[in-house]
Amino acid sequence: MRDKKLVASIREAIIASGLKDGMTISFHHHMRNGDYVLNMVMDEIAALGIKGLTVNATALFDIHLPLIEHIKNGVVTTLMTNYMSAGLGKIICTGVMENPVQFRTHGTRPDDIIHGRTPIDVAFVAAPQSDDMGNCTGKYGKSACGAFGYAIIDAQYAKKTVVITDELVEYPMVGFTVPEVYVDYVVQVDAIGDPNGIVSGTTRITRDPVGLAMAQWAAKVVEHSGLLVDGFSFQTGAGGATLAGAKFLKDIMLEKGIKGSYVMGGITKYLVEMLQAGCFKTILDGQTFDLDSIDSLRNDPRHQEVSLYHYAGPNAPSCIVNSLDTIFAGATEVDVDFNVNVHTDSNGIIMGGSGGHSDICAGARMAVIITPMFRNRLPMIRDRVTTITTPGKDIDVLVTQGGIAVNPRQEELKARLTAAGLPIVDIHDLQAKAERITGKPQPIRHGDKVVAEVIYRDGTIIDRIYNTL
Repeated sequence: MRDKKLVASIREAIIASGLKDGMTISFHHHMRNGDYVLNMVMDEIAALGIKGLTVNATALFDIHLPLIEHIKNGVVTTLMTNYMSAGLGKIICTGVMENPVQFRTHGTRPDDIIHGRTPIDVAFVAAPQSDDMGNCTGKYGKSACGAFGYAIIDAQYAKKTVVITDELVEYPMVGFTVPEVYVDYVVQVDAIGDPNGIVSGTTRITRDPVGLAMAQWAAKVVEHSGLLVDGFSFQTGAGGATLAGAKFLKDIMLEKGIKGSYVMGGITKYLVEMLQAGCFKTILDGQTFDLDSIDSLRNDPRHQEVSLYHYAGPNAPSCIVNSLDTIFAGATEVDVDFNVNVHTDSNGIIMGGSGGHSDICAGARMAVIITPMFRNRLPMIRDRVTTITTPGKDIDVLVTQGGIAVNPRQEELKARLTAAGLPIVDIHDLQAKAERITGKPQPIRHGDKVVAEVIYRDGTIIDRIYNTL
């Protein structure tokens, strides 16, 4: 007899799941700042009088600001996440939570779930398309988000999994990502998210002359590193300067006839163009950022969907980041020991998180950070970063508009880049150059309450964030 998984409402699914006080629920962030599901679920949980929950979400955005009321009312007592946007972060930094937020990396989170360190009682999967048995995906539907890399592990390892969709199709759906064997309940709603917040028409390369100059130098670093040969593998983020770096690298690869192995990252149309131009033989995609990339994932078999455990699980037998040759990543601050901060601004207020930053920098043969010497009259090269996200031992090169600093651990690389005529400078000289323009900043003041813990990919707490005054 065919199972009956389709229930009438989110409330009915919550009740059927057996959710009780003190349990852990999870959400994924493929809907990004267009997500409706987390708020809808939390409102129903609060109405049912359930309290003391841990929310384990891959990322939290300002659309999730209603969480603050659920924290104040005791519905939520612990947050686990890999990233938190500035609106939420500012409130968390006031000390509104009794327990500190636990920040993990994109690789550590699924690793901890799989190995039972952070078990999930009920996973809520926002699915742009599903059938009534729970076969679902992010590739299709009016709310299509692309790759479903975060949701895969949650669905597979949660004690109960609820799929919430706004497009129900005939069983069995074609092209599913999460199979029905991991799904307990299915709910159809009017909308799981706002497409304008889920994806954009395009994520743009910077037009800023400073950003373009840094991007060109970053591409030249790769060209002369000795790593740019056939079989080369690469990851970049979706920021303007890092995307520009990918564009300049594409030009170099085409000029030299380099045929790379794979490219990863927050997948954008620029990486799709590198695939289509023959720079790489495949895209490995855990998170898709724009409409062109979603279309590529749907239609090009060379564009492959992967889970975040496959991407960066630190205790997996192998994972994709450990085969990377080069990565481009950004920073809010870098210090003279090459430690990188992407968690807080220079006032110590949460406005981000590691995501995959620590994972890719640890795994790649060469990690290149692209960031300006200063922003808004504040120097970005410090004696010590406000918050350590990625330790300096994992960073190889820092590219700024004032020159390129190479980690002293990489003397051979420094010699190669110097011989190529690139503007290599000591990181202390970069710091001094920035401070001559901005002045030396005063130390920030904070309280003694820990509002967040930064957990490195080996499971250790690498830094703590304190309440603001």
